[in-house]
Amino acid sequence: MNTEQFYPLFLQAEKVTIDSRKVGKNDIFFAFSGDNFNAATLAGQAIDNGALAVIVEQEEFENKLKNIFYVPSTLDFLQDLAIYHRKQLQIPIIGLTGSNGKTTTKEIIHAVLSEKFHVQYTSGNLNNHIGVPLTLLSIRPEHDMAVVEMGANHQKEIGLLCSIAQPDFGYITNFGKAHLEGFGGFEGVIKGKSELYDYLKNNGKTILINENDPVQVEKTGSYSPKITFGKEQSDYQFELFSEENFVGLIYECRKAVSKLTGEYNFTNLCAAASLGLHFGIGFDKIKHAIENYTPTNMRSQIVKKEGKILVLDTYNANPSSMTASLHNFITFDGSKTIIIGDMLELGDESEKEHQTLLKLAEELSFEQIITVGKNFKSVNHSSLSFEDTTALIEYLKANKIQSENVLLKGSRGIALEKSIDFI
Repeated sequence: MNTEQFYPLFLQAEKVTIDSRKVGKNDIFFAFSGDNFNAATLAGQAIDNGALAVIVEQEEFENKLKNIFYVPSTLDFLQDLAIYHRKQLQIPIIGLTGSNGKTTTKEIIHAVLSEKFHVQYTSGNLNNHIGVPLTLLSIRPEHDMAVVEMGANHQKEIGLLCSIAQPDFGYITNFGKAHLEGFGGFEGVIKGKSELYDYLKNNGKTILINENDPVQVEKTGSYSPKITFGKEQSDYQFELFSEENFVGLIYECRKAVSKLTGEYNFTNLCAAASLGLHFGIGFDKIKHAIENYTPTNMRSQIVKKEGKILVLDTYNANPSSMTASLHNFITFDGSKTIIIGDMLELGDESEKEHQTLLKLAEELSFEQIITVGKNFKSVNHSSLSFEDTTALIEYLKANKIQSENVLLKGSRGIALEKSIDFI
């Protein structure tokens, strides 16, 4: 079985899934196997439940009469099928990566472009070597374009994802201190994320550039074609403004205010607006998209609860995003408590970065500082500190936070959002 032979069957499918629990009628199920599971054992059941076809990597489970096909590697076949499908598509694809703000930027870009086009985009955080192929395979004839988020924690990962997605446009949100352990330090982050630039340059594709970011400017140089924003001489110029803790932008004397908090989201809005303008979307529609986008994914999300303002940013954390969050939160009116969780995947830099962040929190003089996680606990000798979120919840059950504003910010593995009901 090769991708060209299988492709006509794929075109008949409703969707492609790797989750046996989500197999529906006319779906294609890729039965991945691992150290503790073998989804190929569920192949027959998937067919009985209405699956159109199943891909397995154990030959003994193959049954061509039931459309259960053996391949040496389900992952390789998934990626190859996505590449083959990508080559058939005649629509522009926008590739997106960066240390911070990828998902929020993707969501806003989708909202803006959807004012004029039928846009497919990465669902949730399906942005890795499995998620990107699944995103591509979800693109159908009715779609006019797609936005593909690409994540990485090692060098050469973005290069691989670019070879699969083959973007026509690309944007790097920023270069921050994220996944330092895997990338081998901050310079490794820059090199790894810039693999998107390498692909776009080598293939004559268009780069979207924030000209206020010196790294983006340095890495792209005089390259063309490009779309630029940020400077007076850029293609598009926007002004920052904020309104009741929400960030917005001004374009040609017209305002659009989002439901996002933090000046760090300004460039995310600018990127989306720039792409909208480039694709011929009027600012009135861009304004409509920005003002109606409501974050629900625990990223820069504001929730009002029992007279308090909660800022939920619990999906990811690294020194760059944590610093920006604290500086933004200190500008809120009224008393403020921060609940900050460990920043993971920092390697040898972990202790120093947690110390630096805690020192910043103390200098900003929040009414209360609460840390969660073993890394913060090892360096926190003056504030409330808990080893995990479960311990935090037990404390919150008996001790109500008095502050008017509460920030929750931490890495995904800390799961600070579990404490929301107890604040």
